[in-house]
Amino acid sequence: MAKSANLYVRIEPDVKEQAETILATLGIPASTAINMFYKQIILQRGLPFEVKMPPHSLDVGRMSEAEFINEIQKGLTSIENGDVEPAQKVFSDLRKEFEI
Repeated sequence: MAKSANLYVRIEPDVKEQAETILATLGIPASTAINMFYKQIILQRGLPFEVKMPPHSLDVGRMSEAEFINEIQKGLTSIENGDVEPAQKVFSDLRKEFEI
């Protein structure tokens, strides 16, 4: 059995840079971190972390100022175009969707 094998991957440059900066601070080479990740996949018999959808995209706390302004502008444009529904209908639809 070979002592090592090569792994070739494509990754976004900024993701690579950010991750390697953190790993360097921890004193862990990228190859060691990847080996650790693979070993955890084997031990967990799957990904070693939960994979799920991120929080709702309209989470104001996670938006930049530009994103927030853009969302407000989209809402104002919808109102100006008459693309509105009564609040009572919206809440009724939400109750149905979430079985409240």
